[in-house]
Amino acid sequence: MKKWLTAIAASLVISTSLAGCGSDNADKASGTKDSAKNVKQELTLNAISEPPAIDPAMATDTTSGWVLDHIFEGLYKKDEKGNAVLGTAKDVKVSDDGKTYTFTLRDDAKWSDGTPVTAQDFEYAWKRVLNPETGSQFAFYLYYLKGAEDYNKGKGTVDNVGVTAKDDKTLVVELAAPLGYFKELLTMWTFYPVKKELVESNKSWAAEADGYVSNGPFKMAEWKHDSNVVVAKNENYYDNKKVNLTKVTWKMVPDATTYYQMYKTGELDAIQTLPTDVIDQEKNSKEYKNVPYFGTYMYMFNVKKAPFTNEKIRRAFNLALDRETLTKNVTKAGEIPAYSFVPSGVKTPDGDFRKDGGDYFKENAAEAKKLLKEGMEEEGWTTLPEVTLLYNTAENHKKIAEAVQEMYKKNLGVNIKLENQEWKTYLDTTATGNYQMARMGWIGVLLDPAVILDYYLGDSPNNRTGWVSEQYDSLMAQGKTAQDPKEHFKLMHDAEKVLMDELPFVPVYHYTNTYLTSSKFEGINYPYNRYPDVRYAKKVSE
Repeated sequence: MKKWLTAIAASLVISTSLAGCGSDNADKASGTKDSAKNVKQELTLNAISEPPAIDPAMATDTTSGWVLDHIFEGLYKKDEKGNAVLGTAKDVKVSDDGKTYTFTLRDDAKWSDGTPVTAQDFEYAWKRVLNPETGSQFAFYLYYLKGAEDYNKGKGTVDNVGVTAKDDKTLVVELAAPLGYFKELLTMWTFYPVKKELVESNKSWAAEADGYVSNGPFKMAEWKHDSNVVVAKNENYYDNKKVNLTKVTWKMVPDATTYYQMYKTGELDAIQTLPTDVIDQEKNSKEYKNVPYFGTYMYMFNVKKAPFTNEKIRRAFNLALDRETLTKNVTKAGEIPAYSFVPSGVKTPDGDFRKDGGDYFKENAAEAKKLLKEGMEEEGWTTLPEVTLLYNTAENHKKIAEAVQEMYKKNLGVNIKLENQEWKTYLDTTATGNYQMARMGWIGVLLDPAVILDYYLGDSPNNRTGWVSEQYDSLMAQGKTAQDPKEHFKLMHDAEKVLMDELPFVPVYHYTNTYLTSSKFEGINYPYNRYPDVRYAKKVSE
């Protein structure tokens, strides 16, 4: 088991980095000097929208996670090349059966207020995520711990959860079963520590920058809601000498045309998700980058609301969507049309998981109309119930939704309505099931199909479709504990087939991320499953 899990873990480290140009100048004293020595080390990014929750236990989105990844650090961290290495922990010992990890924390690990980071802070943070009263939607990521799932579901006690601080610097973690990518998993924000005294004394500790305490290379400096988040270099961070930037600002500009112009005028140093109408003119620029992103852009169906209670109608909406035209003429960023849920990028003993599994369907307007008619007859409908497609406010989402609206009109003969909401409101709306069809994206935190397929587990809080399949859940559970790699991936394929047979969603495309980054900066890392990592970035010229 250890051999194949190690192979998977090794394949997880896939990222690209950007190197800028600098020049050496004569220095009167030494003859040379760093070209960036007198450069103001500040970087301005665009978060696009307000981060809903800059709290490790509550964040479920990549925007919040982007900020968290820069102001916190877990037992492991990502180095300059994107490899998982020890972070706040200086040492780890793993039992022979691979189920018990004993971490020793660094002596110089401190919070941004200068107080020591303790093993108790980690124990408290993880159990806080699992506490049913916390309401963390990412608690299931900790289910690998012994007793974690039972505690989170109210079937067990917190004392039985496999994370224990033996003393201030020793943390013992017990897993229910060996997990080859555990150290990769621990780089995720859900596993970050929080300062116990602060959280217990102030329930709103993570709502504002004032009084906020973290343990990463940066610390919160300012948070003007719906305007910007500013972080500053954390002088109490043990490795602060490797941190070049003194300040990182995330502005919140949702309109793609606006933030593109802000980049061109120098108000933003880097942007992602370029306006579709500028990609052709920018793609040959040295500042342009297109990076595969391990996730899928999709539209969820609420299977408890008409007309998507009917499986044939769900399939009709899938077959009527022209993904090739959409990606070539609307999104234009090299996205891969999706006829499955799991993207390419996972290495298996037989090759790439996606290539091995293949596509599950192809567009077919005639078949879509036939299925729509049959579905309506099964339900006794002479007129299809009115359909509203909900998406979160962003120019690119709007353009895609408008194109989808036109395709359904042309290929299916159905007129759908469009509605948009701001991101935080949108998350609340979809979480309560108050929609029929809604945009969503899912990015895998690790390069394994289980991490993608987890989305549609029956008890996953991210599964907002109302679709539950005991067969799917059973196959997923078997696949995660399978010790043979071929059996693991076979069971993942079997689970995906169940999902794609019943289609509680419309896969649209597998992501790529488009970026423009000023050549004034170097050392920015572009992971396949996160937004850019700027912890090691450096400005080399004004």
